[in-house]
Amino acid sequence: MSGTTAAGPGAPGIVCAFAVTRTPPDAAALAAARGHEEGGPLRLVRAGGLCLVVQDVPAALFDQEALTERLNRPGDLERCARAHHRGVEAAAGRGPVVPLPMATLYRGDPTAARAVTDRREALEALLDRLRDRTEWAVKVHAAEAPPEPAAEAGAQAGTGAGAGGRAYLSRVSARRRDRQGAHDRALAEAEAVDAELRRYAVAATRHRPQSERLTGHRAPQLLNVAYLVEDARRAAFTGALARIAAARRPAVRIDASGPWIPYSFARWDEDPRFGPEAPAAPDREEVRS
Repeated sequence: MSGTTAAGPGAPGIVCAFAVTRTPPDAAALAAARGHEEGGPLRLVRAGGLCLVVQDVPAALFDQEALTERLNRPGDLERCARAHHRGVEAAAGRGPVVPLPMATLYRGDPTAARAVTDRREALEALLDRLRDRTEWAVKVHAAEAPPEPAAEAGAQAGTGAGAGGRAYLSRVSARRRDRQGAHDRALAEAEAVDAELRRYAVAATRHRPQSERLTGHRAPQLLNVAYLVEDARRAAFTGALARIAAARRPAVRIDASGPWIPYSFARWDEDPRFGPEAPAAPDREEVRS
């Protein structure tokens, strides 16, 4: 399905695809679900033994030029992302799905169906791998440091000369060493958290740490990890999360969420027959067209 195409201006039958499944969702549930507000009802495109959940969308808003402009506006980007996730959730009503990248567009049903059949072997392997498994997201941040002390008097810091200047520089150097030590301890604790959780997961993959602008925290994000967990081991995994939360880890703060549809482990454009360490996957915020 690497041949995904964005329809050109005025092209008839633009189809937005959300996910591939071999267990089609209930017809009533699919009809009740919402994808993009501007499009028609969600429906199925059959491709051999697989199904693609799609939606007909207007060319005026989803041709390449219009879509690029809309996805550059934060409000429209968020609405498109939410619509895409609703479509993927609807596809996952009865079994595992392979979510497609957001804004995957085809020129009509035959093109969409051909894209599925061309990748059928890889998609079947992914669906087998994701059956009865969900994703859990864990983000580890460094603990927020106390505010820096007020600046020393200008005369003390100005030249660094004399006993006062040497004492000031010594304090600056000590604070720098303290900050580096705190960062090293936080990293060690974050790695210990990851090592413990991997014991209960089928696979794990590290995403890029998110910026402070996205997280809303002054402290840096040290780890942004997704874990693929067997449904049968969910209690063991969540129990490990609870033990980690109860343990005193003063150097870090841990946020966990799940279960999620395993986006991070459903890379339709990569060979799914990899080992226990999943390849890097894009953040949920990343847009691919």
